[in-house]
Amino acid sequence: MARSHDVSNGAYALDLLQKQVLKLVQLQAPVSAREGSEPLHQMRVAMRRLSATLVQFEPALRVPAAINNQRLAKWVRRLGMARDLDVLRERLEDGLMPQLPQPELRTLRPVLKQLRRERHLAYDSVVEVLKSPSYLEGLAQLQRWFKQPEYTDLGQLPIADWMADWQLPCLEGLFLHPGWQVHSLGQDPDCLHELRRQLKQVRYRLENLAPLQGPSSAPWIGRFKRGQELLGECNDLLVLQRAINDQLQSELAVKLPQLAWLLEVNQSHCWQLWSELVRELLPAQQRRRLRRDLLRVGGASRRMDWLRRGLGRLAGPWG
Repeated sequence: MARSHDVSNGAYALDLLQKQVLKLVQLQAPVSAREGSEPLHQMRVAMRRLSATLVQFEPALRVPAAINNQRLAKWVRRLGMARDLDVLRERLEDGLMPQLPQPELRTLRPVLKQLRRERHLAYDSVVEVLKSPSYLEGLAQLQRWFKQPEYTDLGQLPIADWMADWQLPCLEGLFLHPGWQVHSLGQDPDCLHELRRQLKQVRYRLENLAPLQGPSSAPWIGRFKRGQELLGECNDLLVLQRAINDQLQSELAVKLPQLAWLLEVNQSHCWQLWSELVRELLPAQQRRRLRRDLLRVGGASRRMDWLRRGLGRLAGPWG
């Protein structure tokens, strides 16, 4: 068995990839059998994590050419359409409709019926993907590669010597994104949606390194997750509002005044929480603290102790 501090960049990435692919394999049956929305959500997350890990550790790995980000992104999109419709339907049916008067509920029934119909069609597309030769062969190629993984020269070097070089790119360009400067939800929702995606990628990459970073990274990961969730909720409310408007013959505020008010209240509350998080994260002092916490954890000796303990927990499967 290799000493913990000799675990390589490639071997560390391999462990992450194996766990993510195992999750996909375990979810194949429940998702194909349409066993509720949660297995689909978990599969979408696992596939996104797989994609993020492959991109993050690409300099250390030589994976099969068929396993590329373009193909993974296509699979994520197909899963995403069904999952997004699940979220909209649940938010409308479970969150908003219980607060509406009967006349508005009657008006919304055709809207809910259409959302269910679209979700059913999107789920058919998901099942088609999971049974496709492209998807099944892609997973099979990765599993064969796991048995005889190939690493670059960098991939064969100890990760203990390269932690800072893996950490720094996680934050690259994050706070330069124009979404931080958007001052209202209606100003540029597409820009905010792109910032949400970037926050998600930062979070996934930091979580990949979390076992080696010590405890100081956890609060930042939590803040990025919170930001991702808030921007996601803001986007969901806007998309739901548009979906309802598309099926009405008049303005939402005229046809469904209580629902329009509830949507506005929820959007305002969500935006207020996001604005508070921006004020917490964006100041220069906080950005410096973030970089310091990631790259310097309580002095060199304590940092190496944390790093070696983390690697020790991961070294077993590779011995």
